Amino acid sequence: MNKPIEKQIESIVEPLVKEKGLELVHVEYVREGAHWYLRLYIDKDGGVDMDDCSAVSHVVSEMLDQKNPIPQAYMLEVSSPGLERPLKKEEDFVRFQGSLVSVHTTTQHQGFKKFSGNLVGLINDEIVLEYNNERVAIPRSIVKKAHLELDI
Repeated sequence: MNKPIEKQIESIVEPLVKEKGLELVHVEYVREGAHWYLRLYIDKDGGVDMDDCSAVSHVVSEMLDQKNPIPQAYMLEVSSPGLERPLKKEEDFVRFQGSLVSVHTTTQHQGFKKFSGNLVGLINDEIVLEYNNERVAIPRSIVKKAHLELDI
């Protein structure tokens, strides 16, 4: 991952995505094999479709060509975050309260590195989950990944 470039791209792209009535969920800039990929994950109530992805790809591509924040060649991909969308922003932890989520940590917390439960919320910079009437508070500082989980 390339956090500085991802943050820079996010600041350039987010206003363009919002203008389209969409939410920028996540920016990912990664090297896979010999190629670099800039991936933008977008969403809206009811989900995004190909027209949304195409419209965002078009305006973002033009803006990135003008500003040229990435020195090497890369492929731009715009898509939905999927059913197991990541939870990154504080608003995500409010919006998806009560939803089934999975949290993976970088180090063990209370003897575990993976947690699953209903999202209570983000309290004092801790992700609070409830499972079997028990609550666990996981410090965000050790969270590697948090995402919605399919409730089958």
